[in-house]
Amino acid sequence: MAAKEDRRYLESHEWHKLDGDVVSIGISRFAVDELTDITYLELSQDSGEIAAGQAIGEIESVKTTSELYSGIDGEIVAVNTAAIESPEILNDDPWDQGWIIKIKPSDPAQLENLLSAADYDAKCNG
Repeated sequence: MAAKEDRRYLESHEWHKLDGDVVSIGISRFAVDELTDITYLELSQDSGEIAAGQAIGEIESVKTTSELYSGIDGEIVAVNTAAIESPEILNDDPWDQGWIIKIKPSDPAQLENLLSAADYDAKCNG
């Protein structure tokens, strides 16, 4: 499945979507398909400052456990408690209902350093 054009991506498969002055972060459909059945989601923090490249938590599936990362600096302003309580939401809808955290970015221009949808697709399909 193609990456959504309205987002930027990390090579580790996290998407970042700017909406007003907040960036939502989740994982791509490609990541969900590779992980298969997601069974657990844990955040390392649910508020406060976060730095680009910092782990925000981990996700577990029947196959593996993977760290989740932020691609930007900012302040965590919301967490998706529904996804933490029912991680199968990520299996069903990683693009919308399956967002993981929302960050108020320190510098929204940092998003330009992340992969475009086309570059992310090329990486996944290459």
